[in-house]
Order: sequence, then structure tokens, then C-alpha cells
Amino acid sequence: MTDRPRDIAGPLGTLSGWGRYPRAESRILRAEAPDRLPGLVAAGTDYVARGNGRAYGDAAIGLHQTVLMRRLDRFRGFDPDSGRLTVEAGVLLADILDVVVPRGFFPFVVPGTRLVTVGGMIAADVHGKNHHREGGFGDHLDALTLLLPDGRPLRCSREDNPELFTATVGGMGLTGLIVDATFRLRPIESGWIRQETEVATNLSGLVAALDRSAEATYCVAWIDCQSRGGHLGRGLVFRGEHASAAECAGLAPPRAAGRAAVPVPVDMPSWTLNPLTVGAFNALYHRRGAAAARRPAYVPWRQYFFPLDGLSDWNRLYGRRGFVQHQCVIPPGSAQPVLAEILERVARLGSASPLAVLKRLGPGSGLLSFPMDGYTLALDLPANAAALALLDEIDRLVVPAGGRLYLAKDSRQTRATFEAGYPGLGEFRRLRHAIGAERRLTSHLSARLGV
Repeated sequence: MTDRPRDIAGPLGTLSGWGRYPRAESRILRAEAPDRLPGLVAAGTDYVARGNGRAYGDAAIGLHQTVLMRRLDRFRGFDPDSGRLTVEAGVLLADILDVVVPRGFFPFVVPGTRLVTVGGMIAADVHGKNHHREGGFGDHLDALTLLLPDGRPLRCSREDNPELFTATVGGMGLTGLIVDATFRLRPIESGWIRQETEVATNLSGLVAALDRSAEATYCVAWIDCQSRGGHLGRGLVFRGEHASAAECAGLAPPRAAGRAAVPVPVDMPSWTLNPLTVGAFNALYHRRGAAAARRPAYVPWRQYFFPLDGLSDWNRLYGRRGFVQHQCVIPPGSAQPVLAEILERVARLGSASPLAVLKRLGPGSGLLSFPMDGYTLALDLPANAAALALLDEIDRLVVPAGGRLYLAKDSRQTRATFEAGYPGLGEFRRLRHAIGAERRLTSHLSARLGV
């Protein structure tokens, strides 16, 4: 018998996603150990799991109750011959990396922060800088244990309960509580990434550079959202490969723990990110990138994959009202003119996003997985009336183009926008009804979108 504290239902708490918008009340349930989860869900209503709170919007806030999963943080087993790792759902990607990188392994897919849980990565079917080549996290997932709404644990894989497996990957926690998972790691020879930088003077050049980079393992583009006219969409393309031991023989191994993140100690004033400050940042970032384009560089894995993790609580830069991240994907045939129109409207708004990112995606693997063949653009904007109105305009460009929005970053899209973008939604709803989830598992996101 475990000597951990008993699971308790705490008082109502006010929760938000990483964007700090919107905020909502939910009763907190603490999952202390896997064997106590059935007792929690037996009495739960309108609940959803919450990992480390890094979904940007309201996906990890239960309509009435929220189950905190971080204490399910045990490593269950590792097979170095196959590279298969089994962990509980509350284990952080950061903890996995600290253990496996010094042993010569790396996850096939990582998102833009290492401060996410394995359960959250499955629920969002996270993608990284290599989706064009290697798919999302779910493509490298072998199996998971799912706790159904009636308290039954069920093994799900491509062979066992494959329908539920496909629905859970990218299903935003709406099929049950993910208890543990087994997934594959890739062998690596060093902790260094060989990075090549290419400068693009406008959007067409940026898209062409991404297309030329199809054979690169990792590829991502940064966009200067304040550029307009002939330089609309100018940016930098970063390609990356895991460096071999021979390449970095003279370099010391990057420390897994690295330096402590620089804190943002207070909520910054709302005017901090204004056209002047964002413009100065963009000019400096572009200039530094252009200088780096002259030769390949060897970059520590943390710096290449997780640059924002070097600034803890960076969401406070947007002030107390928070910010909204908008990420859409648009099919190749209509992508360039739609992206150009989006960037033109963002530039006109004035409060341009300093964190605009463009990537190439391939098909998704889950019923509600975000990726599809196309180009994905991610923007950060302050949560104010002007930005929210702009995002409504952008949605009206994305939908006719056959695109959709990423649920893990959504906090405000309409039900009509959502339903237009996800053709697997009908099957997902049918499965939720079959397992009794529609009456028990409800997040603020699912209630807003009618999932």
C-alpha cells in the first residue's frame, strides 16, 4: 500500500492555459497514484485531465472538475535495444530528456517546450520541426493505458482497441484519462544539432526555402510579422540534423540540465510589446540570423528545440490580460495567397507577433489530430478586442481554404470553424457516446465547440 496522501477534492480554483486567457473556475481533483484514479472518476462529472498546464487555451480546464495528473510521474521501463520507453502520463518531457540524452537517445517528436507531460503530448498529438518527415508524437506511440469514464483501465494500441487508440491520439483528453504510455526513441550520437540558416526576403522565398528543405530532418521558419510590401513575410529558415560524434569531437557534451531559466518576475505592462519594441526585436533577430547564415553552426539540443524555455514564465510578457496563440494549417494549393493575406492583416494591426512560426506538415494520425498536408502558421497576439477581432477575420480566410485550427492552442474559435475543419469529428462523437464519455468528460473547450 502506498504511503502517499489520499486523493482529495480541493476547493474551487481559477485555472487558465499558458496564454492566461480565458480563465475559468473548476474544482481540483488530485491524482496521487494510478490505483486511485478509478475512485476519482467514479464520482467525477464534467471533468478532464490536466498535465503541466501548457495547453494555451481552455482544453485542460474541466467544465466542473479538473484532474491534476502531474504526480503520476514514474518511469516504468526502458529497452535500450528497441528504444522503447514506458512512463506514467504525468512524467515531464524535460525529465525524460535529462535521463535519455546522456544515454544516447532522443524522442522522435518534441514540441516547442519540454515542460509538457507525456499525457498532454498524446492528447494534443504534438508535432515538432520534423512533421514533414516523421509525423507527430502519436506516430511513434506503441501503446497506452486509458481509464474509461466508468473506471475501467483499457490497453489501447494499433492492435488492441485501435479505434480508441486513434481517437485518443489528438483527442484532447476527451476519451478518458491516459494513465501510462510506451513510445519509441531514436538513437543519437551527441547532444548537438548541426543548424543551417537560410535568409528569405519575402513570403514566396520563405515557402520555397521550406520546400527545398524537405529532406532535412528538422526545419522551421521564423517570420518578421512587421515586414510589408515587397518584404512581406521575410524571415529565416532553420534546418537541423543530429550531429554525429565525429562532427562534434572537439565539443563538450551539452549539459542535460543546462542553465537555470531567466525569470520574468512580474506581469509586464500591456504596452511592453508594442510596434517599436517588437520591431526592434525583429530587426535584431533577423540581423543575427543573416550573419549566422554564412556557415553551419553546432547548437545544443535545448537551444535548438526549446529556446523559449530559457525564459521562465515568458507568458507574463503579455501582461495580466494574457495572450492568444492562433495556429492554423492550410493545404498547399491555397496556402501562399492566404498566408500573405493573414500576414498583411497582422502587420496592419500594429501589435505584431514576435513569435510567428511557419512549418511544413504532413498528414495527421488521430481522428482530431491537427496536422494535415500543408503549411502551418503560429502567431501570438495580446488578448485584447482588436486582436480577437483580427483572429475572427483570419478564421474566415482559413475555413474556405480548407484549413483548420490547432485545438491545443485554441481559446476562442467558433463551433462552425471547428466543425468545418475536422472531418473525423462525427466518428469521434460516436466513440465518445459509445463509452459514455459525452456525459462525463467535458472541458471548457469541448463544451464551447460541442464535442
